[in-house]
Amino acid sequence: MAKEMEVNPLFITEADQYVFAQGSHYEIFDKMGAHKTVVDGVEGVYFAVWAPNAQYVNVAGSFNDWNILEYNMGRLGEGGIFALFVPDVKEGDLYKFVITTPSGEKIYKADPYGNYMEIRPGNASIVTDLTNFKWKDKAWMDAKVNKDWQKEPIAIYECHIGSWMRHPEPDEKGFYNYREFADRIVEYLKEMKYTHVELMGIAEHPFDGSWGYQVTGYYAPTSRYGSPADFMYLVNKLHENNIGVILDWVPAHFPRDAFGLAEFDGTCLYEHPDPRRGEHPDWGTKIFNYAKNEVRNFLIANAMFWVSKFHVDGLRVDAVASMLYLDYGKRDGEWLPNEYGNNKNLDAIEFFRHLNSMMANRFPGTLMIAEESTAWPLVTGDVKEGGLGFNFKWNMGWMHDFCEYMKLDPLFRKNNHYKMTFAMSYNSSENYILPLSHDEVVHLKCSMLQKMPGFYVDKFANLRAGYTYMFTHSGKKLLFMGQEFGQDREWSEARELDWNLLSDDLHSSLKYYVSKLLEMYRKYPCLYEQDNSWDGFEWMAADDMQNSTYSYVRKASNGKNNILVVLNMTPMERKDFSVGVPKKKKYKLILNSDDTCFGGNGGVIPKEISAKEQEMDGRPYSITFDLPPYGAAVFQF
Repeated sequence: MAKEMEVNPLFITEADQYVFAQGSHYEIFDKMGAHKTVVDGVEGVYFAVWAPNAQYVNVAGSFNDWNILEYNMGRLGEGGIFALFVPDVKEGDLYKFVITTPSGEKIYKADPYGNYMEIRPGNASIVTDLTNFKWKDKAWMDAKVNKDWQKEPIAIYECHIGSWMRHPEPDEKGFYNYREFADRIVEYLKEMKYTHVELMGIAEHPFDGSWGYQVTGYYAPTSRYGSPADFMYLVNKLHENNIGVILDWVPAHFPRDAFGLAEFDGTCLYEHPDPRRGEHPDWGTKIFNYAKNEVRNFLIANAMFWVSKFHVDGLRVDAVASMLYLDYGKRDGEWLPNEYGNNKNLDAIEFFRHLNSMMANRFPGTLMIAEESTAWPLVTGDVKEGGLGFNFKWNMGWMHDFCEYMKLDPLFRKNNHYKMTFAMSYNSSENYILPLSHDEVVHLKCSMLQKMPGFYVDKFANLRAGYTYMFTHSGKKLLFMGQEFGQDREWSEARELDWNLLSDDLHSSLKYYVSKLLEMYRKYPCLYEQDNSWDGFEWMAADDMQNSTYSYVRKASNGKNNILVVLNMTPMERKDFSVGVPKKKKYKLILNSDDTCFGGNGGVIPKEISAKEQEMDGRPYSITFDLPPYGAAVFQF
């Protein structure tokens, strides 16, 4: 009996084509793109690309002196995938697809599924191999699968690698590579006690000033900082030190660059053909066509690619609102209603439900986080109940109210008292993350420190009080790099953070204070285990607008080690200040923002205060102490 020929596992079968056309080939990245393999004993690379409207597709590169006619790829079927094995192509070789469009024009395109690209201004794809890295993070990967992240502490350090810290040399030589960055960021995050790092701009992008939000290489870690293996080293090192990795992910839009996805095969392949659906007039970018199965597959598989191949722990999905609303950022006449005549993008809604349900099914423990700026209902709701299925949503309302309140002169804070209490009125509607992100410290919005009113020293006191409110409020936490030590200038991707400021006591003391907040946050379960329920939060005094003070309790599920927080948002000391408390117990001071070690004036608060049977704030018991100017006092009971 004749021996049956083995089919190369990298080659695309009819079954692959069918499932891809259905929009549910979740490992399509193992088939499309460029993959090293051996055919009949000859080493080479198997190339595959989706270009259904092309007349012809050729692959050319450094391996054949960019001869665009030598290697003509075969059309596999009606689905429009072209593929070809090219012998003797090696890792590190450059390549592009040369597409003959319906009009006969030849256009050069980078590989949509390519895993490595030239550093800008070059834009060719590079043959690479993602299978050789030896991961050592099994303990982390196994543990995260079983975690209920709603009941875990999540404190995220949002970071842009290229401007966190740099070598003194100019241009790309100044960047830390992934490995150098790994060694330094791990040490820093452990010192500060963050649980996760969120990395901006990892997917390849041509323009530094886009911060990585105009992606041309969805399947390629940017080569600015090294190779894919170098990026794997970074993630592995973070995991070995029990730090999670979240990536910014941008399925909302892509740029018009000629080598990218725009009009990929000479037609609107990835973008919607109607500009009222397919273009963002304000951003100058293209919008994905979420109605097309293969486009949805490209994006859903891409999300899973980062989790599968690079062990990423979560994705923060950028600009979700721009996807959900057909009229987002558009004037009358610039958008097209759906079949029911309203502004909901029905295809994007189904895309999110498909994405999040399959991610939860295939990669449990992965965090899917929505940056959604409106009151869209059930963003973190169960898909089976009409929700979008995200794990968390950025609380943009909290962020806006917080920033608007904190930058006010204290004289005017009393008339805006509600800005600091309003978020709790809707807190249980979603699973929230409280974000003070890069968006709050660019475009003339000032750094967090410079938003604060008063003399220079007052700005730090304000910020300590504000951060205390943030880290003790319901919701997980996110702080952008530099905010932890009081960066003076707005953030710019073109320079490193002003680390020299840490030679100043005020800045170094603020950094130390934030580290103590993080330590406290992680130590006490009451601060994170019941974030989206009133079971975990109770106001003591929410309406003291005349004094601009706030007091509240964070409650543990077992009733032990609860936290009382008292805030003074004015420069006036409150002598003999009485606060209503829930129980007749001893209240142990665990944090005083006015301590000299934090840059404060040394206002004294007793280390332990016993509650008295004296009614205050509608409570039968109270404690009394001197509350410092811009003071934050945290007690455990």
